[in-house]
Amino acid sequence: VQLVESGGDLVQPGGSLRLSCATSGFIFGDAVVGWYRQAPGQQRELVATATDSGSTIYAGSVKGRFTISRDNVAKTVYLQMNSPKPEDTAVYYCYAYIYGNEYWGQGTQVTVSS
Repeated sequence: VQLVESGGDLVQPGGSLRLSCATSGFIFGDAVVGWYRQAPGQQRELVATATDSGSTIYAGSVKGRFTISRDNVAKTVYLQMNSPKPEDTAVYYCYAYIYGNEYWGQGTQVTVSS
């Protein structure tokens, strides 16, 4: 199983950024996928998830600004980040849950700063 994130970067407040997570090694269409993040000195926290049926859940702090989407053909999950704030600065991790097992990517750094 592999989850490989990309797209992390330095972005200005109010800008936009899209993260991608390419996956392999499991039946993507059957998995719950999502994004978590961890800021320095903080616990890892949920950002957004998308179920196999397409239902989504967002953390209150990102709702209305971030959008999670999944491409079941490309086996890729995305996180569109609009109007990011400095407090969104963190390492963002891709996540998959399937058949009782959790899988994580290596993380990608997002820094929001002017």
